Formats: sequence, C-alpha cells, structure tokens
Amino acid sequence: MTLSVAIGGFGAIGRTVARRLDQGIDGLTLTARAAAAMAGFAQSVPVVPLARLWEDADVVVECAPAAVLRELAEPALGSGRIVMVLSCGALLDNFDLVDLAHRNGGRILVPSGALLGLDAVIAAAEGGIASVNMVTRKPPQGLSGAPYLVAHDVDVTGLAEPRRVFSGTAREAARGFPANVNVAAALALAGIGPDRTTVEIWADPTVTRNIHRIEVEAAAARLSMQVENVPSAENPRTGRLTPLSVIAALKKLSSPLAIGT
Repeated sequence: MTLSVAIGGFGAIGRTVARRLDQGIDGLTLTARAAAAMAGFAQSVPVVPLARLWEDADVVVECAPAAVLRELAEPALGSGRIVMVLSCGALLDNFDLVDLAHRNGGRILVPSGALLGLDAVIAAAEGGIASVNMVTRKPPQGLSGAPYLVAHDVDVTGLAEPRRVFSGTAREAARGFPANVNVAAALALAGIGPDRTTVEIWADPTVTRNIHRIEVEAAAARLSMQVENVPSAENPRTGRLTPLSVIAALKKLSSPLAIGT
C-alpha cells in the first residue's frame, strides 16, 4: 500500500519532509504542496491551496503557521483524511476538529516533534498522573517576537543571564508562544490536559540548543526527561528533530513494523 502525502507549509519543517519524500520512502509518495518554491527536487508536484490539499492525498501534513490550521484541517478531516498536526498549540483552541474527524472517519495525528517520552506519558496516563511540568530554555533569539513577550513588553535582546519570561499552563503557553512551544501542547494532550500541565519558559543566553525538561508524577512511574534540540539553521524557533519526527511518523503509517505505543 502506498499513501499519498500533501504538505501544507514549506518552511524549515515542510521543506525537509518534502525533500525526504522526493528522495523516496517506501510506501509514501508526495502528491501536492501548498507552496511554490521547490528548487532542487527531482519530481514536480502540483501546488494547490491549503483548503484543497486533501483532494490529492491520503495524509495532509500541516507545518504551516498556527493561524491557518483550520483552513487546512477542516476540509481534510471533513473528507475523512488523516491530518498530521504540527501546530498542536492551535489545536487546543480548535478542539472541535476532533469531533469533525470522528464524524467523518478522519484522524488527527500529533507527532512527538521536539520531545521525547510521549509514549511513556501516554502509558502513564492510563494509570493516573498527578502532575506534569515542563521547563523550556531557548536562546533569546528563538523567542523574540512571541505574542506574549510583545503583549507584556518583555525584551529578550542583549540578555547577560537567563531570564524566566513565562510561567503558567500549557494552554496559556501555546497561546503566548505559538511558534515556540507546540511541545507543551503535545505534552498536555498526551497527559493530563492543557489546564493542569504547567510550563516555564526561559530566555537563556548561555545555551545554544532548545532545551525541554519534563517531570511527571504518576501512579505507575516518576518520569524525568530532558531533550536538547539543535535549532534549525533556517528557523531558530524550530529544532532539527521536529521534521525528522514527522518523517518517522509518516513511515510508521505505511510500515509493516511499528515501534512504540
């Protein structure tokens, strides 16, 4: 079985995923995209509007700005397609899309992205979780321009030492930092929800990687996890691990062997 894949968004994530598909992955073929720039690719792929990506695909990969999630996902899910969502922070405020998928035979998939241990969190949730906390540290330039910082007049340029710029729930973090902490939304969806998952965000001039540390207290286990992602050269807000996670998730859909929960 070969699954056809369409990509919405052609930034650091979308371009990497498209390039790997263009090079060839068993069971997967790139059939459409929602951006014109595709120099250096072996195969020509049609460019279509976000709202029509589903027409040419079994799976639509959303790696576009969070503001256009609904434009891409609603028609695809309404037509029974699989939508892989990277802007899962935006998904928290558009959760009716889950009901839409249920009614029409569609599916929403959220890849692990820049996190590790989501399988363990999902499993622990089956036995009960008391608390989930995530502390994110990023180079200041990776946080610059975030809506929360702009709204609260927080300037992270020229910092000489780490500064905590946010403390709150995963839902609040996703709204305030839509391009930075989709990982918080993914963690919340895997565990105890966006209003019980707590998040701290630090602008840290002493680090060169995007660092996420997660602490989970559950009935079945105590989980302590840390990942240090190398920022993408194209977009420091995105770790290099994120597009690789998308590729791995796509391969899992078509592979006869699937590892992990």
